[in-house]
Amino acid sequence: MLIPSRTSFACALLSGLCAWLALPATLRAAAWPSEVVGDAQVYKQTEDGPQKLYVLEPDDWKPTDRRPAIVFFHGGGWVGGPLSQFNDQSRYFASRGLVCIQVQYRVVHPHTTTPPIVCIEDARSAMRWVRQHAGALGVDSHCIAAAGASAGGHLAAHTALVAGVDDPSDDLTISPRPDALLLFNPVLDNGPGEYGAERVRDRVAELSPAANVRRGAPPTVLFLGTTDPLVPVATLQRFRTAMLAAGARCELHLYAGQTHGFFNRSKSVKYYKLTLHECAAFLTSLGWLPVDAPNLPSTP
Repeated sequence: MLIPSRTSFACALLSGLCAWLALPATLRAAAWPSEVVGDAQVYKQTEDGPQKLYVLEPDDWKPTDRRPAIVFFHGGGWVGGPLSQFNDQSRYFASRGLVCIQVQYRVVHPHTTTPPIVCIEDARSAMRWVRQHAGALGVDSHCIAAAGASAGGHLAAHTALVAGVDDPSDDLTISPRPDALLLFNPVLDNGPGEYGAERVRDRVAELSPAANVRRGAPPTVLFLGTTDPLVPVATLQRFRTAMLAAGARCELHLYAGQTHGFFNRSKSVKYYKLTLHECAAFLTSLGWLPVDAPNLPSTP
């Protein structure tokens, strides 16, 4: 058995600590709601315990419905993060008639350079569970979007673009691929010099969504602040160019002077509402929401 040297352990420890400290304060702070909106459902059993997702249905929901759904993955650098991050977006889109689902997934230890394999496996398992149970959820199995922030955006994009990195216990006959992507300051490129490169290392081809853009990719909308210290504007511009070259629809919305996590309601009601408006417009263009959109939530 190989025993890591003190130097390699110290490097791993420092790398993990830096990754955690690099997260925006809104993700590291304890100000997030402790409760996740929606009813808890176990989507898989793991050695770390049951993994749950939280289903929020519209008020007029019926089991015979066939509604679009959004599956949300929270951010947190694959090492943590608030499960309730998309409570507000879920409430809004449920009020518009969509089924909204927030996913719990296992995370890697912050003080190592372990690649986010368990995170990816859980994300793909969750998407399969939603599609498999679409009938009981009142969901149209052909109208399931994946949404995510930061590392959660990486997980959502991975389910859409990459083949493989599946939990061996999954039913691989069920596709984890979403029918649309809503991505907030997402980690999409894990190549050299990009976020997560120290974790992904030589596995870019199987772990990085940007390395797997191909024809048939789902329609995608991206949101990014121009001063984001973790995800450069140029990275998402390259991703959009690759998506368009592959024949996929891909919109990029940039917000001047905004940093990582700018879209969270806890950070800015203004940008929460602006990104919510663009999400609604995008889903309306797909035919998932009616054209006569009501007003967005008022500022408290």
